[in-house]
Amino acid sequence: MIKLSAKTIDAELKNLKGWTIINNKMHKEFEFTDFNQAFGFMTRAAMHIEKMNHHPEWFNVYNKIVVDLTTHDAGGITQNDINLAKILNSLE
Repeated sequence: MIKLSAKTIDAELKNLKGWTIINNKMHKEFEFTDFNQAFGFMTRAAMHIEKMNHHPEWFNVYNKIVVDLTTHDAGGITQNDINLAKILNSLE
């Protein structure tokens, strides 16, 4: 995987609702009605994540999930991060 340029990342973010860049990582906070909805989202996402073999940094408290995406091997954001963000948005 190749680290994307800031210009490419900015262009992609325009099509990714809710995603921003924080600490050189793609960042989004998801909020659900309750813990079951949040956990269900994580479970559905996990199936896609395993297929991609691209694991996010995520944190869950009750109905909120905070996700940060970066590709450590590439030293920044790659197309894998963009693709996973699209998948996570589609599961929301």
